Amino acid sequence: MDILTLNKISKIGLKEFDSSYNILEECENPQGIIVRSASMHEYEFSKETLAVARAGAGVNNIPVDKCAEQGIVVFNTPGANSNAVKELVMCGLILSSRKVVQGINWAKTLEGQEDCAALAEKGKGNFGGHEIMGKTLGIVGLGAIGIKVANAAEELGMDVVGYDPFLSVDGAVALS
Repeated sequence: MDILTLNKISKIGLKEFDSSYNILEECENPQGIIVRSASMHEYEFSKETLAVARAGAGVNNIPVDKCAEQGIVVFNTPGANSNAVKELVMCGLILSSRKVVQGINWAKTLEGQEDCAALAEKGKGNFGGHEIMGKTLGIVGLGAIGIKVANAAEELGMDVVGYDPFLSVDGAVALS
């Protein structure tokens, strides 16, 4: 079975396919398509195409109605990359509360200077910031990602306020 990938898809996910599948970056008549972010709204589907898989949450880049008319099943993988997204969110929280990037850029300007250690000691105070512990984080949407962010923020000592009118029982149980 020929599977067309429209974006670079993680090798970790692709290794789940056994040898009966041909994973291809180009194919005129694929039976399956895997897409991440590429827009498929102008895509001309082959009569051979049976399914489109979105490697991620949402299907806004896939013409779902057009696929339904042609009998093509569309599905996504919500939560599959939720830990990676949680890590990026936490990174953003820390980077925005501390002047990490500015400090790195400044430290690079010290390279080759004789009194580098003294300059670093003198200037490092310019790159402080605020601790996130004790701060309040509001999260709108407590799906796979929101729950992980809420729990990680709580572990870091933040006060977390969440809102999700569609929170599932399983989601509520997963919240610390």
